[in-house]
Amino acid sequence: MSDASSTETVRYPAVVLVTGAAGGMGAGHARALAARGVHVCVADVADTAPVVARIRAEGGSASGHTLDVADPGAWARVVAEIRDARGELGGLVNNAGISRRLEFLDTSDEVWERVMRVNLFGPFYGMKAVAGLMRDSGGGSIVNISSIAGQIGYFSPAYSSSKWGLTGLSKSAAGAFAKWGIRVNSVHPGLVDTPLLDGADAFVASAVASVPAGRTARPEEVTDVVLHLLSDRSTYLTGSEVTVDGGLTSNGLYHRIVAESGGARA
Repeated sequence: MSDASSTETVRYPAVVLVTGAAGGMGAGHARALAARGVHVCVADVADTAPVVARIRAEGGSASGHTLDVADPGAWARVVAEIRDARGELGGLVNNAGISRRLEFLDTSDEVWERVMRVNLFGPFYGMKAVAGLMRDSGGGSIVNISSIAGQIGYFSPAYSSSKWGLTGLSKSAAGAFAKWGIRVNSVHPGLVDTPLLDGADAFVASAVASVPAGRTARPEEVTDVVLHLLSDRSTYLTGSEVTVDGGLTSNGLYHRIVAESGGARA
C-alpha cells in the first residue's frame, strides 16, 4: 500500500489534446484539465472558439484546432501544430464519437462505415499520429472514451462494434506503446445525464430501473475518471477498462429481477 499523503499535489501532463471538445463532455474534460493548469488543445470539426474563449476567461490556457478525426491527414496537421506551438504533448483524450443507434437490419452500409470511421478509425489514426511526439515528450497517457456498449451485447451493430473495437484497440496500443512510457486505457460510461437524453424520458426511466445506483451519471463523474487516468495517480494503469455505469453491466439484470420480485433473493 502506498504511504503517499492524500494532500500531495496531483500532476498532469503539461499539454493534452482533447477531441470532440467543442461541446458536451469533451468540453467538460477540456475545462477541467485547464482548471488544473494544463494547456488544452481543443479539437473538433465544429467551432472550438467558444470553448477556448471560456477556458481563457476562466484563467486557463487553450488553443483551438480543426480536426476531422476520420482524416489521417488532419491528424498529422494538428500534431504538427502542437509540436510547433508547444513542443510537447503528454496526453490525448479520444472523446470524439457519433451514435447512429439503428437496429441491425436498419443499419445501412453508409451508416456502418461512417460510425466505424469516426469511432474506431479516428482513435487509430490519432494514436498513430501522436505516438512520436508523446514518445519524444517523455511519455504520457492516452484515454479512449468507449462505452458499456463496448463490453456487452447491444442492439445497434455499428455503435456496439465500434466501441468493442475501441476496447481491443486500446489494449493493443497499450502493449505497443509501453516501451515509450505511454499508457493507454479505455473508459466505458453508461447512461450519462447530458442533453443527448433530452426527450428520451421512457428510455431513461427503463434504463435507470436496471442501474443499481438508481440514477444516471453526472458528466463530471466521467471527467473525474479521465482526469485520474491522465494524472500521476495512475502510473501503473495501462490496457485497462474503467467502467463508469453505476453497476449496470455487472449487476443490472439481476438488480431489476430482484426489484421486480419484491426483494426476494434466490
